[in-house]
Formats: sequence, structure tokens, C-alpha cells
Amino acid sequence: MIIIENESTPKDLPNLTAVEENIFSTLKESPTEYRYRNLPELKYELKVRERIIANAKKMNESDATFSAFEHSKFNPTFWTKTPYGYQLKESKLPSEAIDDIFTNSSAYSFECVTSIVLLYYKSILDTIKPSYFNELYSHLLVWGHNYDDDLPMVTYKGLDYIPGDVYYFFNPDFEDPIWMGENSVFIKEDQYFGHGVGLMTHDEMIEALNTLRKKDATKSAYLLEQVTRLKFSDLYRYT
Repeated sequence: MIIIENESTPKDLPNLTAVEENIFSTLKESPTEYRYRNLPELKYELKVRERIIANAKKMNESDATFSAFEHSKFNPTFWTKTPYGYQLKESKLPSEAIDDIFTNSSAYSFECVTSIVLLYYKSILDTIKPSYFNELYSHLLVWGHNYDDDLPMVTYKGLDYIPGDVYYFFNPDFEDPIWMGENSVFIKEDQYFGHGVGLMTHDEMIEALNTLRKKDATKSAYLLEQVTRLKFSDLYRYT
């Protein structure tokens, strides 16, 4: 359900892409209340979600590979490896470094948490001025849950299936800790993107993780009832 302060919710919005139209319809039909200060803020969320989906598909088609930190790599032209992640070099612009991940993908290898953070950075970059992005994220450190405090991300209980949200498939009987689970972008009805496994349905994601369990495993992988998303309202002020 969409609620806009002091305004009635429009039945339709002009000039939306097909993906944005699907997101708008899903938000309207959701039993959860989605509140916005004004219509432009809603439109901004639609755009960011659309970019998350588009960039997830681009990452899926890229040459970036999947690896644990020990065997990971980031383009050394832009990044320096530290014990905590990859630090942006002082001489480089954050916007150019994030773009490089998607244009020079063969120079990168990372795991699924990092893939979500990178998708978020890229999607924000696509929707605000590069100068604002460079000011916000001037000291980038990237790996897993190490990310900038100005990347507003929150996790809720429950599943609402809004395209562009991130869900976690948990694999309790994992063999290698890197396959404890898969952070995945919800693309559309019964389609998810997870770095390292690709575009899959819900059942295919479970099947893939079940092949990565320890010997004599008895517990199947399953989708946790939680959702992670950007705090779009915090980012809207930079548009």
C-alpha cells in the first residue's frame, strides 16, 4: 500500500519503464504500508530499484567471479587490499572506481555480500550527481559488511517480494563457510540473482545450495523471512 503525505495515491504514473511499472504495482498491492513525503520521493525509489535490478543483470552477465577474501581481487588501479577489505586509493574518484567494477569486470572477484554492496553503490551512482556521490563516499572501503556509514541499509523481518529487495537463502548444513547462504536480489516473480550462482528461481536456488552442503547433510537450504533494502528516503535528499 502506497501512502503519500497530504496527497492521494495516483492510480498510474506516466513515463515509467516496464520494470518501474511492475515495482509501482507491487508496492500498491502490498499489504505493507509504504510511506512517502511526496510523489518525487516515490519516483526516486522506483528508479533506484529499477537500477538495482538492471545492475544485478549486468553483474550476472559480467566476467566478475566468485571467491572468498583470500582469493579475491579488485582492480589495483583503483583499490588497495587491506586486512579489512579493499580501500579506494586517495587519488581516485569513487564514481570511477565503482563504474570500473561493471566495465572492467574481469579484474574483480568477490563473494555475495560484497556483490550486494557494489550493486547498491552503482545504483545510487546511477541516480544522483557524481559530484554528490564522490563527496558521500570519498573514503570507500569495500568487503562484506565493511561499507560506508552513508550507505543507508536496513533489514526487516518478513517477506514482501518487492522487486529490487535483497533476500537471504540460508544453508545450515554448509561445507565451506562461503556457502553458508546466498544474498540475492529479487528480480521479479520467482526470479532471483545471486552472485556465484546466477539468475535462478526459488527452487533452483535451494537446489544449488543443497549441492554445497557437508557430507551426510540433513537440513535443506531455505529462504529466511527477512528483507534487506536501502533507505531510499535518506538518499532522496541528494537528488
